[in-house]
Amino acid sequence: MQKFKMFALAVAITFSSVLSASTNPIEKAEPASITETVGKLLKNPNFQLSKEVNVIVDIFINENDEMVVLSVDTDNKLVENYIKSRLNYKKLSKEAIDYRKSFKIPVKMIKLN
Repeated sequence: MQKFKMFALAVAITFSSVLSASTNPIEKAEPASITETVGKLLKNPNFQLSKEVNVIVDIFINENDEMVVLSVDTDNKLVENYIKSRLNYKKLSKEAIDYRKSFKIPVKMIKLN
């Protein structure tokens, strides 16, 4: 259980530091809110990785305030399916979004000992 908590913390830190350093001028929504939501949804995976995996997740926000995963840039099918199952069609708060916008979110999943 401790490993999963450490993993979730690492994912949350990665999201907040990488996305807050990004300067994409077309994004009007507050990146921290989207990042926090994605970080929370990706907590506690039910698998362990044999090596660190870095991916870029392309997300679209639809008219129902839901995230739609357009792509997950990885060859690891386990990670791809996990991210899609956790993020697809999950609602965002109205304060966190700008309708019909696309976001690229870096995700770093680390191997825990």
